[in-house]
Amino acid sequence: MTRKQKRMFSLFAVFAAAGLALGLTLSALRTSITYFYTPSQLLALDAAPANVIRLGGLVENGSIAHGETSGADIKNAIVSFVVTDGAAATPVRYQGLLPDLFREGQGVVVQGRLDGEGTLIADTVLAKHDENYMPKEVMDALKEQGLWQDEEEVGS
Repeated sequence: MTRKQKRMFSLFAVFAAAGLALGLTLSALRTSITYFYTPSQLLALDAAPANVIRLGGLVENGSIAHGETSGADIKNAIVSFVVTDGAAATPVRYQGLLPDLFREGQGVVVQGRLDGEGTLIADTVLAKHDENYMPKEVMDALKEQGLWQDEEEVGS
């Protein structure tokens, strides 16, 4: 092999390795990204997302249903509820202990996967932590739909 051929081969090897590394990085990012949706945004999608998603909104009044559990098996309790943004609603099923501040009419963000029937099978439920807190994504989505007003706007 001539010196020029060796140099070209080395350059090709470097570019091939860089391309492979970039491809593996992009593949890993695609599978680890979690998108945030409101029920209306989720309903507007052409196809249900296959990856883990976050869904935010308000827990619909009267929608919480607790499955049967024995006293010793409360950690495995199945709870069903509906997350709404006022325009659309998405049913959620969660197995486990809910946060203490989880209740109807409050802001919530749930993370999980959609099943074939449009129910979000949640593995994480995040509830607001005080009376003045609403997750930013949920508050922004509710503001876009005219369902949320800041306290300063209400007092005006």
